[in-house]
Amino acid sequence: MTERSPSLSAEQGRSAVLASALLRGAVAAGLGLGSVAMSVMVLWISSPDSVSGPGEALHAAAGLWLLAHGAELIRTDTLTGAPAPVGVVPLLLGALPVWLVHRAARDVLEPEEGRGAPSPGSAFALVAGGYLLVGAAVALYARGASLSATPLSLLFPSVVVVAGAAAAGVWTAAGRPLGPPPSWAPVRLHEAMARSRFVRRADVVGRSAAAGVMVLLGGGALVVAVALVWHAEPVQESFLRLSGEWAGRIAVLLLALLLVPNAAVWGAAYGLGPGFAVGTASTATPMVFEGRPALPDFPLLAALPAGGAGTPLNWAAAAVPVAAALTIAWFTVRRAAPAHGVREEAWSLRETALTAALGALGCGIGAALLAAAAGGPLGTHALAEFGPVWWLTGAAALVWTAGLGVPAALLLRAWRLRVRTVPGQPEAEAAAGGPDAAREKPGTGAAGEEAGPATRRWVKWLSHRKWRQWLTHRKAAPEADADAGSAPVHGSASGSASASEPGRPAARPGRGDPDDDEDFDPYDFLPTDPWHAKGSDEGSAGPAEAGPAEPPADATS
Repeated sequence: MTERSPSLSAEQGRSAVLASALLRGAVAAGLGLGSVAMSVMVLWISSPDSVSGPGEALHAAAGLWLLAHGAELIRTDTLTGAPAPVGVVPLLLGALPVWLVHRAARDVLEPEEGRGAPSPGSAFALVAGGYLLVGAAVALYARGASLSATPLSLLFPSVVVVAGAAAAGVWTAAGRPLGPPPSWAPVRLHEAMARSRFVRRADVVGRSAAAGVMVLLGGGALVVAVALVWHAEPVQESFLRLSGEWAGRIAVLLLALLLVPNAAVWGAAYGLGPGFAVGTASTATPMVFEGRPALPDFPLLAALPAGGAGTPLNWAAAAVPVAAALTIAWFTVRRAAPAHGVREEAWSLRETALTAALGALGCGIGAALLAAAAGGPLGTHALAEFGPVWWLTGAAALVWTAGLGVPAALLLRAWRLRVRTVPGQPEAEAAAGGPDAAREKPGTGAAGEEAGPATRRWVKWLSHRKWRQWLTHRKAAPEADADAGSAPVHGSASGSASASEPGRPAARPGRGDPDDDEDFDPYDFLPTDPWHAKGSDEGSAGPAEAGPAEPPADATS
């Protein structure tokens, strides 16, 4: 059936593509609902004390599936008989429908063999529409059950979650482009974005913000793990007290695993400073745990710190936002000043600081969204507030990451762009790009690149210490020769000049002196033609064959 598709007309082919996109959205919803229903039915079958029928188990599965999308449930089977809200969404359970919708929208835009793909707008609308049709049917089925969703929460945030996941899938299928704003945006926004360099640096901002959020979550999970180990005995007692059968304990363990991401967000909020509310009359922060908490019996809640003022162990949770700020600075400077990049291509101070600040802003927004999803009411009166306050958590994350991340990014940029100066080694200064590198090392830099090899050879010869000594002796030679009544003796092939003769060096550099440079000979750079022979041949040579004029005595010497 999959080898060869039937030939379809253009209109029939487009209708089949649109129907396939709608069906993919419905299938994604069915897969998520089926996974939750199967887990609930397994637990119901294995429970020896179950007094409800399979219908109640299916209604509970439908309510849990709606809760995974952010809907707020109303629980009617309470001890007092009054309905109680359940708004704490297990984030690990909520990741399942988000991933399914994302994958469905992404796969729709991949053309199949013999069929095309819909437009991105059509794919978004059809996948989200097919998913929401199944969601509406499930909400109607769960209406009036012991766990039913409030109508307002089905619109927000449930519809927004589905639409956001579908939009993310379409964006992923398009290659995750980061371009100018859409055509319907105001002209002023287009002009501002065109003048700003943020569009070109949006990838850095997104990566640094995502890395900061992940570090916050990882640090919060570490705080929770330390608390569980520190309070291991009350945690174990709470776990054993909730149920005596292995089926009930497996259900408690699964619920605790689904709430682990929530606990990580709570730990991050605790390290940021605002902490989290444990009821309407109690708040846990690193500085103090005040009020009387309203705690249900649950293993994760048994690991809360003791009441009263905080200790240095509680204050150590502040390392979580510090690590997030340093992570944002690191991800920013990786592009602002690469370790092996060109100095001229590094970003300016203003651009580096702005990018780090935008990354901190993204981290604050992400922390606020996670805090809003990780908390919510668990009942009425004392349990009406449970979890971190989203706007306080986001503001604290922004202050921490911007206050520490921006200066850290600037310091790291300055460190990477520093000039390494090694005393006594001008090569290192030239390699580091110092302003005086070309002057300190002749033959290198811009001037050295234009000069030829002969010019660099003469510069090296004139700058040698032995040649400077020879020139000093040569300048004193005429005065010494005048006193001795003799003329300066030019170098000849006979070499009869004595080493003790005034006005000449004691010996050729490199001979007789163990401290001299044996590899240096100033005469190696002179022309090889015998000038004294040319001078002797000038008398016999004709006017046309006469050689060049004899160079000055100082040059020939």
